Amino acid sequence: VQLQASGGGLVQTGGSLRLSCAASGRTLDPYIVTWFRQVSGTEREGVACISSSDNTYYGDSVKGRFTISRDRASHTVYLQMNSLTPEDTAVYYCAVDWDYRPDSVVGRTWPNIIEYDHWGQGTLVTVSS
Repeated sequence: VQLQASGGGLVQTGGSLRLSCAASGRTLDPYIVTWFRQVSGTEREGVACISSSDNTYYGDSVKGRFTISRDRASHTVYLQMNSLTPEDTAVYYCAVDWDYRPDSVVGRTWPNIIEYDHWGQGTLVTVSS
């Protein structure tokens, strides 16, 4: 199974990008999928998560600007990023947890990187000022 993250690129401050996460060899439905991001030299940060029941969770720094969604027809999870700032510049990774966890647990644990079984290769997002 391979996760493919795509959609990164260079955008100006205030612009938008949409990242995609798809899996080959296995569907992402209905598993927990989370987007993380990492700046070189810092810890990987949880950005947004979609649970098995399609509830969504966001990091404080992206609430109101980013939206995570799932398209079951194409087995793809998206991260729509709006109002981008230079602080959003990072490599973005998608990760999947193949084990079921109820939303009562996901709400507390989704940013923990140890919960995830599979990671995509990362896609670079650069926001210019």
